[in-house]
Amino acid sequence: MTPETEADLAQAIVQANSPLRIIGGGTRGIGTGVGEALSTAGLSGVTLYEPGALTLVVKAGTPLAEIEAALAAEGQSLPFEPMDHRALMGTTGVPTIGGVVACNVSGPRRIASGACRDFMLGVRFVDGSGRVLKNGGRVMKNVTGYDLVRLMTGSFGTLGVLTEVALKVLPAPRASATLALEGMEPERAVAALSRALGSPFEVSGAAHVAADAGRTLIRLEGFEASVAYRADEMRRLLAEFGAWETVEDAAEIWRGIRDVTHFGGDGDVWRISARPTEGPALAARVPEAQVVFDWGGGLIWLCVPEGTDVRARLGAFGGHATLVRAAPETKARLGAFHPGAAPVAALEAGLRAKFDPRGLFNPELMAPVQSHGAGAA
Repeated sequence: MTPETEADLAQAIVQANSPLRIIGGGTRGIGTGVGEALSTAGLSGVTLYEPGALTLVVKAGTPLAEIEAALAAEGQSLPFEPMDHRALMGTTGVPTIGGVVACNVSGPRRIASGACRDFMLGVRFVDGSGRVLKNGGRVMKNVTGYDLVRLMTGSFGTLGVLTEVALKVLPAPRASATLALEGMEPERAVAALSRALGSPFEVSGAAHVAADAGRTLIRLEGFEASVAYRADEMRRLLAEFGAWETVEDAAEIWRGIRDVTHFGGDGDVWRISARPTEGPALAARVPEAQVVFDWGGGLIWLCVPEGTDVRARLGAFGGHATLVRAAPETKARLGAFHPGAAPVAALEAGLRAKFDPRGLFNPELMAPVQSHGAGAA
């Protein structure tokens, strides 16, 4: 089913008598379980774009590339740098803004700008009873009902089907500089990234690729003169770690970090959210893994042999481990999402009972509605 209007979508949900797989462009690996596919691809188009107000309102099925092109023409961008899952998941199709919001997808710039959820102004969606609901507003001055807007962002299509989203946008960075250092072990690399992030020099990317000799990367963005000054100061601040080189034309490197292109198509991929200081020790508990650290060490991507129970290997820690890429039987056995505490699980079940009383939407996920999943947190 690919309804082309919000009314048609509501009618399709009312008439449904079995589970529905909610999909946008089909690139992120959600909504791949049982049930009839219900696509938002027919709900496409920019409803309102006011560059002067930094406000964008767009239908949920609108391709992300179309949105980024419209913003680029005005020197603006989505500041949370959404990830494209196609390389990691081995999927095709076209990423849509509804999928970005449903998964709260946020890239390396999250450490500086915030997550997708932080830029949401309003939503329209259809719940499991076929009701068309709207919450929030279209401009920064009108954000009533903000909590429900944030709740829907990262709900993975388990509470309702998004039809329209309103977001705040920001000017795109005018200039960028990337500093790189080879050869550090993860613990020392994360120490360097933590120092950089704790400085006044406005880091917008902080990552470590623990492959081969290891490569540590720091990104600075803004006006050209400011970036040049801050890069020089950063080298002085981090001189004890080594001689940092400036990487020319680093955009592709950061796309690789954003999209986790280092793992190819073999092995299971896990996404670990933890305190940066815990990151290296956690990764060391899975020594056979390929590892990429993002967000200064607070986001850890692991590629492991198929069927590996990473949660069991990590044990108890102050974060969560999400199984992003694996065979269906592995996801069925281990669960995609980290088990939550009983009070939180009860709250989530209550929310689903309220918004999807018939259990139609992506029932195989049974995911926590806010804080977990690929690109979330």
